[in-house]
Order: sequence, then C-alpha cells, then structure tokens
Amino acid sequence: MTTVRTRMTILVSSTALCFGTAIGSAAAAPMPDGPGRSTGSAPDAAPPNIDQRTSSTQPIYDYANAIRESVYVDTSMDTDSDGKDDVIAVDIVRPSETALTGRKIPVIMDASPYYSCCGRGNESEKKTYDESGVIQKMPLFYDNYFVPRGYAVVGVDIVGTNRSTGCGDVGGKDEIDSVVAVIDWLNGRNSAHTADGSPVTASWSTGAVGMIGKSYDGTLANGVAATGVRGLKTIVPISAISSWYDYTRSGGVPYSDDYMPWLGGYVGHDSAACDAVRADLGDNDDDETGDYTKFWAERDYLKDASKVKASVFMTHGLSDYNVQTNHFSQWWTALAKNNVPRKLWLGLEDHVDPFEFRRAEWVDELHKWFDYWLQGLPNGVMREPMASVETAPDVWHDYKTWPATKHAVPIPLAAGKLGALGKGTVTVTDDPELTEDDIVATPTEVIAGRQMFVSAPLPAAIRVSGTPTVTLRIKADSTTTPITARLIEYGDAARYSGVRRTGVETCEGASTSYDDSCYFTVQKQTAQSDHGIVSRGWIDAAHSNSLSTPKPLTPGKWTTVTVPLRAQDEIIPKGRILGLAVTLSDTEWTTPNDTGASIDIDLAGSRLNLPLTTGKLTAPAKVTPIDVDITTPTERPNLRDPKN
Repeated sequence: MTTVRTRMTILVSSTALCFGTAIGSAAAAPMPDGPGRSTGSAPDAAPPNIDQRTSSTQPIYDYANAIRESVYVDTSMDTDSDGKDDVIAVDIVRPSETALTGRKIPVIMDASPYYSCCGRGNESEKKTYDESGVIQKMPLFYDNYFVPRGYAVVGVDIVGTNRSTGCGDVGGKDEIDSVVAVIDWLNGRNSAHTADGSPVTASWSTGAVGMIGKSYDGTLANGVAATGVRGLKTIVPISAISSWYDYTRSGGVPYSDDYMPWLGGYVGHDSAACDAVRADLGDNDDDETGDYTKFWAERDYLKDASKVKASVFMTHGLSDYNVQTNHFSQWWTALAKNNVPRKLWLGLEDHVDPFEFRRAEWVDELHKWFDYWLQGLPNGVMREPMASVETAPDVWHDYKTWPATKHAVPIPLAAGKLGALGKGTVTVTDDPELTEDDIVATPTEVIAGRQMFVSAPLPAAIRVSGTPTVTLRIKADSTTTPITARLIEYGDAARYSGVRRTGVETCEGASTSYDDSCYFTVQKQTAQSDHGIVSRGWIDAAHSNSLSTPKPLTPGKWTTVTVPLRAQDEIIPKGRILGLAVTLSDTEWTTPNDTGASIDIDLAGSRLNLPLTTGKLTAPAKVTPIDVDITTPTERPNLRDPKN
C-alpha cells in the first residue's frame, strides 16, 4: 500500500491555495455572486480562519483538540409506541478555539441510517465512540477537512437507527422530521440533552446548515430541503433519490417485491415494534398494482420542490441503475422551475461518490461551495459553469446549463429501421425469458419477442443530453402489459466499465490515531466491446396516462403509450449505429405483474424522441448484418445489497 500525503500537507497549511476546477470553457451560469445567506453574520473584522485575498476558509484550528460531543435531540414522535417520545442521536465535532472565543460557526451535516448497520463510503466506515459513549471516529473526510477550517460537522442517526430511538418509515415523514428536529435544535427552536439527561443548547451554531450525503443520506437531504425548514442553506445530494415511487418501480412496473419493508429491516432496529411498522410498509406499498398512492406521495419530494429554499449541488453517475438517472433529472427540472440556485456534476460512473472518481477537484469545489453558502464568502463559485459532464474516462467538459436542449428530435420508425417513416405494423409477442444479452445481440436478425430498429452509421458525432422517450401507438390483446425499451449504440470501442480500488491512499485533512483522513483511490477501467447501452426504460401500458389511476387497455383498440428512458448525457462518435429495441415484460431488470401479451405497433404513429444537440440520425438504405459478441454478460444491480 502506498500513501500519498501531499494533499494532507497542503490542506493543513495556512497558505492560501487555489486549485483548478472542472475543465472546459463554457460560459458562466446566469447566477448572481455575492455573500451567502448564513445567519449569525460575522463582524466586520474577518475571522482568523478566513483568507480575505482568496475568500476562503483556512485550516488553522487544531483537529486533534476539537470538541467531540454526543447529544440527543427531542421530538414529539413516538414511532415505536413505547409511550416515550423518540430522541435523535447527534454526534458533533467542532473546533475548540471558536468555543473559547465565543465565535459561532456553521454546520455541515450528514444524516444517515447507515452509521451502524453498513458504514459510509467506499471503505464502509462506521461511527466509533469512547468509553463514555462520546463520538470518537466520524466516518468520511468531512470532519478532518472542514473542522480545522471553522465548521462543525454533525452526524445524525435518523429515527430508528443506531443510537436513536423509534422506528424508521423509509423515506417517510417520520424520518424527514427526525432530521428537521436537529436543524431546529441548531437554530434554537428545539431542545436536546446529554446522555445523563442534562439540557444542552447549540449556542455555538450560527444556525446555517448544509446537508451532504450519498444515496440514502442524499435522499434525506432532498426530503428535508423539500420541507423548506429555516436554517437549511444548501444541500449536496450525491446519487440521491427524489421519489421513492420511482426508486422502487418504473411507470407502474415494480423492480422487486416488498422492498420497503426489507430496507427498513436492513437499516433499522430489530424489535417487535419496528417489525410492526415495517409490516405496515409492506401492506401499503401496492406492489401488486404498481399504483402511485398516498403512501408514495408522502415519499415524493418532487411535489414539494416549490418549498425548497436551499441551494443544491447535486452529482450523479450516468451509469447508475441503483438510484437511476431519472432521479437527478426530474429533481433538477423541478428545482429549475423554482429558480433554485444549483450546480450539477455528471460522471460516467454508477453508484459512486465523486470523492472516489474525481477527488482533488471534488474536495476543492465542495470547499468553495460551503464557504459561499455557509460562511458568506464571495469566492465566485456561482459564476462558474452550471454543469460539468464526464464525456470519457477522466475527460470533463463544462456547460453553462443542463440539459443542453429542452427539445427532443422525433426519430421515425420503419420496419427494422430507425430514422425512416414507416407504414403498416409490426408485432411484439411477450417472451419473459429474453435477457438483455439476447435482446441486444444480432440486432439485424428477427428474434421472437423483440422488435429492433437500427440507424445508418452516424455521419457525424451526436450528443444526447436529456431524457429520451419512445412513443408507441399500440393495439394490445390484453388489458395491460409492460413495455420495455432500450437504446443501444453499436461499434467496436474501449468503453468505460467501472472502477477498482488501488493500493494508493490520499489524505484529505488532518488526522488523529482514531480518525484518519486517508482513503484509497480508485482507477477507472475500460473494456473493449462492440456495443453499449445508452438508456433503458419501462412502463406498464395501463399506467401510461396516470400512475395513480391506471386505465386498462381495451383489447383490439389503438392507444398511445410513451416509455420514458433514463436521462443521459453522452457523445456518440461518428460511425456508430444506434439501435432501439422494444420488448414487453423484463423479468431480468423488473418484477412485472403482467406477462404474456402481444401488441401491434403502428409504425407511422410511433417514434423515438431523442434530445440531440448536434448531428442527426438517418435510416440505412439497406440493413446489413451487425455482429455482436457478448463478452461480459449484463448484470442488474442487486438493490438488496445496496452500495451505499
């Protein structure tokens, strides 16, 4: 193992430094610069941790002597029905020097259900405590890096997890309210106590809070922001859910059965009371219908996007099929309608934190973001390009906005061809045994259960930026059926295939014997292949017009169904061939409630809607055979073994 300590040495230095951010030369996003919106503003004299020349906080405070404390925040909930109000365990690391001088400081918070069950980050770090039960090791690098710079870092055990009491409701109101209670305490609106029952206040806090976290943690940040709670100034959701309905199903087609009670048990307390709460989750999830109900509306943060007052810096992997890309794209769109200040990073990766795949730039950008929004430092971060997208391994381009286009180009369908206006119909008869490898192979041959439409080789590179959809005019022999669409690009190339951990560590901040700041790096992998999946999508045809009130199809009658694919931003090179595959039930990637139907597709009334910014698609004059060699079988992410 090799440890690289250069960054550690730099970061504990008081020398002002300025690292480059994302590469590219796009115009700046149209957002105002200026002071952050923190409460408890500092006096005119700059605090000693702020370098006025660079408008940045500097690591002058002693991490080894930081105050470490554990408190229990009160709530009015009794989710485990034991006759006692639940309490939320909160662990805090903050500079001792600011406490001595009475200078108030802002908070960076990671609220999580994972601190005891599973750990955080690529190395699955868990909280550890000293012999008196006070926090000792806080997972991840946030405290090592930000506490010396004049921040408090707070780790919250959400209701029903780790040292908090009660039972969680998996993304529901109770979990969100448990975090709101902590923000209220940090703003003097709620009470808390130590382990021995002594009252404790957060008199050291300015009340300005920034939430950060990956996966479930980032999902909580989204949900808390959607309450509009006062004091929450910014959130940084990483690979986060925006709607639990969309996490567990796609357009009425479940990904798996009984996921919500399973997840509640995976992260929560093992008790009879919590078993009963989880049983209610299973009773109310409507897996058997796929309907969007009040249960899911409670866990849908999109509908409350108008309440968001915090700025948002989100990041997501374009290959993520754990938390799929529709989550960031629909949240981004909802926030845009409310003019929320926002920033976006999109990597090639799947469910991976940018701390792993773009570490130095991520740490620097996060530092600037929190300094601006929590310390009020006019450092220019909001004049930077709004979006940064990885277009090839470690090749990033900046853009002034995202998506690059708001309009999709309609690509017509003909028998076997993509880009030509067809006549007549083609038929798809369900074959639940078809795998994705079966579907993408031999694209120019007839395969029962699949209709494939292929383009001519691209005359120039195209950029797909946004959310593709497939509109199909169909006539079915059943009252409903799942419909699955895949967009594939064909052509031999080295494609991104994942990351692997190296034996090299870098250190991002100060360390102690019990909490070091050093983490392994990862290396991006590529593999030679002759095709890649651009996007996938699924819908239950009866749910096409309404997720909450499905309308059964009338067998033998024409209707129009739109299949939403997953958001993407990809540059597809010249010479590649695009293929659109349409099948019905997908038992490999989903758990469909209905199988066995047949549909006719009216070609003239059907199309692929592709958000193109450059280039065009044309149909081949003659379809020529395309050889596909499946060297690595497709594997769907196991949602019951979450990479959190």
